[in-house]
Amino acid sequence: MYKCVLLPLDLNESSTWEKALTAARDICQSSDGTLHVMTVLPDYGMTIVGQYFPEGAEGDALEAALAELKKITAAHVGTEVALEHIVVQGTIHDQILAAAERIDTDLIVMAARRPGFADFLLGDTAYKVVRRYSHSVMIVRA
Repeated sequence: MYKCVLLPLDLNESSTWEKALTAARDICQSSDGTLHVMTVLPDYGMTIVGQYFPEGAEGDALEAALAELKKITAAHVGTEVALEHIVVQGTIHDQILAAAERIDTDLIVMAARRPGFADFLLGDTAYKVVRRYSHSVMIVRA
């Protein structure tokens, strides 16, 4: 049913994505799909941000994030599912949507924390993706 599933992860909050990762893995196993696991890092290239980091910090951060994604998928997905890893920089919801369009995703599986009052004032990444993406988005509550 779903041949291309995108799962964005916040590497700093495993409690929010463990259920979503399991759901995405199961969907890909049952439909012989490919799971694209991604994370989005802050944009170090911004002048105001970049000046505070040593030379090469951006590349080191990208490599560390990719290594962490591979470690997570090795532990939680195994070899039964075709995997791709994506590490990008920028605004989280924009990068998720750009990746989904680029790889022609059938389904985005996203984790979301339990809603709180702040979510109604600020909105969250999952809401922005659901509102703007033209295909299916599955929200898994942490």
